[in-house]
Amino acid sequence: MARRESPKDGYLTGKLLVAMPQLGDSRFHKAVIFICAHDENGAMGLVVNHILPGLELHSLLDQLSIEGSIKNADMPVMSGGPVETARGFILHQGGFRQIESLEIESNIYVTGTIDALKAIARGDGPERMLFILGYAGWTAGQLDHELQDNAWLVTDADPSVIFEGDPEERWDRAIRKIGIDPLMLSGTAGRA
Repeated sequence: MARRESPKDGYLTGKLLVAMPQLGDSRFHKAVIFICAHDENGAMGLVVNHILPGLELHSLLDQLSIEGSIKNADMPVMSGGPVETARGFILHQGGFRQIESLEIESNIYVTGTIDALKAIARGDGPERMLFILGYAGWTAGQLDHELQDNAWLVTDADPSVIFEGDPEERWDRAIRKIGIDPLMLSGTAGRA
């Protein structure tokens, strides 16, 4: 992952992308994406509101032969995007840091190791977390072009939007945090 950029650099590391209704890619319908890295080489983010149907954390741990009794064992596994869909990420808040943990935004970390999953299975994991398979990726300039085409809204990362409540309501909550009534959004784009 790229180094964390400051907002003055024009990069979106640590921000949330909120899909606009006219976004043509069904894989990102009403997606809320936490941007983990964005620089001149491209961008990488994790969708935080798309659930993988029929897959919960405990069944994933069983598949990986990781034993333990964890809190929130019925937590859904999220679909982080269409790239490397077998690669797992733990998006979490502080209180759980390993050598491999990367702080992306103030007190929001990404960890992606089997050791982290073992710690979670032992009950030593973070209180607030999402387990995500796959990620969204953009080549150099691709995300910038999509932003110019009004495919995404950008807002500050809000831990309550990322980690709390029903994942299926996160898009509405993110839009409302921006100050927009979701019912007022049009499915067609325009330019002034």
